[in-house]
Amino acid sequence: MKRAFVVALLGAESTGKTTLAGDIGAALSARGMRTAVVGEVLREFCLDHARTPRRDEQAGIAAEQTRRIEAAAATAEVVVADTTALMIAVYSDLVFGDASLYAEVEAALRCLDLTLVTALDLPWQADGLQRDGPHVRDPVDALIRSALARARVSARPVSGMGASRLASAVACIDRAFAPER
Repeated sequence: MKRAFVVALLGAESTGKTTLAGDIGAALSARGMRTAVVGEVLREFCLDHARTPRRDEQAGIAAEQTRRIEAAAATAEVVVADTTALMIAVYSDLVFGDASLYAEVEAALRCLDLTLVTALDLPWQADGLQRDGPHVRDPVDALIRSALARARVSARPVSGMGASRLASAVACIDRAFAPER
């Protein structure tokens, strides 16, 4: 079995990645594609531990995010990743001033088939321990874009509200699949 086509969603907090990942997964499944949606390990960590991770826990969370994406890629036709380890590296840099995770996660980015970056056009919403506030969205977005540039990964923007955001993402996926048809 060949490795799955992996679509990764990146973006600052409260830009709709989790909702969009589920919606993309459902849309592709409705087309008859064997689709796996890989959830965000950081979200699980915060829920399980009732706190945000310490600096020494960041690398393990990043590695687990990458491991889950790769495991899903071995069994599905399409994988939709609700973020990648890059987001852990970005937050490790922003919160702890620790840029040590970038090299490894940027290498993993080059193995993805399509990277989508969510726009900052949705209103910010609180979401438990994972949300620092609307003031971090611009700096996080800048760190994501810098890391993508360093990794030489071309990302496609996804914007719009509700169904138009999903349509934007699916159109990017359709264009990426076009050469295979």
